[in-house]
Amino acid sequence: MDISKFDIADYLDSNEMIAEYLNVVLEEGDDSEIVVAIGNIAKAIGMTKIAEETGMSRPSLYKALSEGAKPQFSTIMKVLKAVGGQIRVNPINA
Repeated sequence: MDISKFDIADYLDSNEMIAEYLNVVLEEGDDSEIVVAIGNIAKAIGMTKIAEETGMSRPSLYKALSEGAKPQFSTIMKVLKAVGGQIRVNPINA
């Protein structure tokens, strides 16, 4: 029996799906989960493409967006821009 490992990147196949996934993680996840989620999105789009658009090397991207990594905020912003995302702040209703 061949059981392959689930990879969320396989399902992030539209801008809407990517945005929904990232919004859920931003709402419910901690900072480490958010970094991993951005890495999953970058993998889904293609690390080579993201590397070109951010000016970073593929190994640097993989390292910065891996579990337990603590990338600089500027790296996160570069990757978000490259994947076509943006951060939006909404007021929290008490």
